[in-house]
Amino acid sequence: MSGIETFLASPEDAEVLAGLQIEFDAEFDTPSPTHAQLARRFGSILSRSRSRDDAYAVLAGRRDAPDGYALVTLRPTVYSDGPLAVLDELYVRPALRAGGIGTAILGRVIRELRERGGEEMHINVDEVDVDTRRFYERHGFTNIQPGADYRMLLYLGEFPAAEAWASVAAEQA
Repeated sequence: MSGIETFLASPEDAEVLAGLQIEFDAEFDTPSPTHAQLARRFGSILSRSRSRDDAYAVLAGRRDAPDGYALVTLRPTVYSDGPLAVLDELYVRPALRAGGIGTAILGRVIRELRERGGEEMHINVDEVDVDTRRFYERHGFTNIQPGADYRMLLYLGEFPAAEAWASVAAEQA
């Protein structure tokens, strides 16, 4: 989209990415790790990706005060020679939505995926989030199994860290 600058984030952008993620989580009343935890995790993901090519993030707007971002993780798949992508997050500040920023970010995300040889991307969206579903559908994504007439479903299992798991097991005993 013309006029909207997008660029790949680096580990040095971890603090900014953490701030955007906290805004995103707060908007939807989602529990969030602390800013320090998120910054450390973003930094680690982006540092590892420099050598292993297993993740990337895209920012839109100014580097010091971006308008939105996306995080993509990549993994091998038997269905193509390139990686399968998961769009983990795509966030645009609410006051700036409907101005093409999300489209610019998604376009850059897809271009990056293609440059890395990827042919497929998965995106998880809550069923009640009609606006977001409409956004992805407008950009060619579907929740219908290709060649069929039934919906694809995501199943989620949560496996807390060892410390949290020990406290859950103790409560159940």
